Amino acid sequence: MIAAVSFSILIGICVALGLVALALGAVLLVVLRRSGRSAEARVSAVVATLEQRMDDLARELAGAVDRAEEEGRRSRVLGEIAGSINLDEVLNRTLEGAMSVTRADAALVRITARGDEQPIVASIGVPSDGAEPVTGPPDGTRPTIVQVSYSYADPTDGLIHRGLAVPLVAASGAVGTLCVYTKDPDRRFDAAEGKRLAELAGGASAAIENARQFREARQLADLDALTGLHNRRYFHETLARECARAHRYSRRLALIVFDVDDFKEVNDRIGHLAADGTLAELAERVRSVVRSADIACRVGGDEFAVVMPESGLEQAEQLYDRLQAAIGGRGIGQAGQLRISAGVTELKPDDDSISFFERADAALYRAKDAGKGRAFAADGPAAA
Repeated sequence: MIAAVSFSILIGICVALGLVALALGAVLLVVLRRSGRSAEARVSAVVATLEQRMDDLARELAGAVDRAEEEGRRSRVLGEIAGSINLDEVLNRTLEGAMSVTRADAALVRITARGDEQPIVASIGVPSDGAEPVTGPPDGTRPTIVQVSYSYADPTDGLIHRGLAVPLVAASGAVGTLCVYTKDPDRRFDAAEGKRLAELAGGASAAIENARQFREARQLADLDALTGLHNRRYFHETLARECARAHRYSRRLALIVFDVDDFKEVNDRIGHLAADGTLAELAERVRSVVRSADIACRVGGDEFAVVMPESGLEQAEQLYDRLQAAIGGRGIGQAGQLRISAGVTELKPDDDSISFFERADAALYRAKDAGKGRAFAADGPAAA
């Protein structure tokens, strides 16, 4: 901002000097008119040259101001990205910055998997589940910028027509890929936009890596010791964050809350130790059917919940069917055959995280009262 103000002041000074010079030239022209036409012609030529030079200077200074403002915007975006240690916030700010510097319609960031974990994918304007980023050539080389185009046999509105991608590389090595997309069939990303995206990726990579390491450390405190699922505290923090994100970007968000039918009787029959083993095995089956983007949690006792970003009521109902099949399809140790009841719901415009959870929890108890082994939709009839 200081640079932009300084350039503006400089432009004002130069314009003032130009006006003074033109005034002096005019006075000189009047004086020399009395000396003959040849002198008048020479002065006119000098004045014309001076005007051209002032115009050139004004254009150069205007360009310098634009560059200073662009640099200010880039610094502000990078400052916002580096201003958080929360990985979700860092990724969202990176996506917002990428769309801003390229005027894109959508953006996606994919963080490379480590060990047995799944890749981390976040997006704005395109689904993150199952999405694959724009990749480089098949010979394994690593270009600094990749641009691709997509053609369709039957094109319709809203389809992605071009993608632009840059690698995310930190001091520790490759971090992932950052992509932006346009839905305009007549638009191409130009070289300047590719350069700005690459510069943004260069600044964001270290922030993403730091936030990822912080998340890995936090996860040890966020996991339920018995089941390995996220614990109750993490569930409520995540639900609040996802509700705010869904409201901000007008995205869908679904929630399913479920528990094991008659688990107290199972606990009394087989004992606490065997019952704990049953919950641990049940959690494994939950993990086997949820999507990589879903957040499965143990919220207490035999009660569980799954937060489903970018999903609606129908996806929550489908997940209930998969959970029931996975958990009840075959017996679990000494507990034998188990069934679950659930409440499912989709975020409403006036929901906060508390009301959102309470509606799903109330639907769960309606399912219990209706005979168990089923799911009810909040504010609606039985879902399954």
